[in-house]
Amino acid sequence: MNIDTLVRKNVKNMSSYSSARDDFKKENDNKLIYLDANESPFDNGINRYPDNKHTELKKVVSDIKNVNINQVIFGNGTDEILDLIVRVFCKPSEDKIITLPPTYGMYDIIAKTNGVENIEIPLKSDFSIDKNEILKLSSNSIKVLFLCSPNNPTGNSFNTNDLTALIKGFKGIVVVDEAYIDFSSKQSLISLIKDNNNLIITQTMSKAYGMAGIRLGMGFSNEKIINYLNKIKPPYNINILTERKALEELNKIDEIEKNISIVLDQRSLLVSCLEKLDFVEKIYKSDANFLLVKVDNADLRYNQLLEKGIVVRNRSNQPLCQNCLRITIGTKNENTCLIKMLNEL
Repeated sequence: MNIDTLVRKNVKNMSSYSSARDDFKKENDNKLIYLDANESPFDNGINRYPDNKHTELKKVVSDIKNVNINQVIFGNGTDEILDLIVRVFCKPSEDKIITLPPTYGMYDIIAKTNGVENIEIPLKSDFSIDKNEILKLSSNSIKVLFLCSPNNPTGNSFNTNDLTALIKGFKGIVVVDEAYIDFSSKQSLISLIKDNNNLIITQTMSKAYGMAGIRLGMGFSNEKIINYLNKIKPPYNINILTERKALEELNKIDEIEKNISIVLDQRSLLVSCLEKLDFVEKIYKSDANFLLVKVDNADLRYNQLLEKGIVVRNRSNQPLCQNCLRITIGTKNENTCLIKMLNEL
């Protein structure tokens, strides 16, 4: 696929912002005297601008994800990367995106913010993709297809063959949002970026990596797409404190993997406990760190739990999710408390 033909003309022709530190190659930077960027000269550990290219963090992440360093982009949360994608490829009031509700709500917000129409193709009743309908609608004006797998709020991973068919058959950019992939029984599709130049994978530090508070999202694609995204990315969008904390936590991969294992065990335990409750009608299979649970009356059960000091998410306003609660997997103690309270309802 010729990616250049999908990019907005103004983005294609523009130059990216050039920071002061982009003007030269740094060697022995500890010996340099910086009088170029109008920063404070008084060293307090944060008086200098961060590395605009996030080189050190990219090296660590690219090693973990087994991709080239030039195939990585970071955002102030994954939402920033999703927004960059729409702004690079979608001309306001002209181009369109496709989303598959029920799904992550920010796809629609980003589209509306950028004046881009969102064509919604609902999931089937079993939360699977209507692949044929998507490919039937695929056209030159529909620039981006957003797929969240494992999906939020349903928790299921989409069929790998369906995803591959969409990547191969869709006429535009395919974004696979893998925010919950570390909890899934399926493999990430990140290896497919090598042979599919229209594919973008997004992931996050907020879920399995336990760093929601630092707002750090990751995007992976071929170098050409990454370069276009970098063209319009705000300079210094990842601050020094975020980068330092990410590097610190990424040195604890064993601990991260241990926590993922605990979440998976607790997810199974929570399912077995929920199955015994009379007012629980269905527990949907989950590849995420949450469960979508259909109950007899979601409004009633939500408010009862809230009165007992437990906050879950009522997803009844989402398509196909009537009377459904979304319950995040907590610690062992939190889950024990939840089950105790549910048994008292």
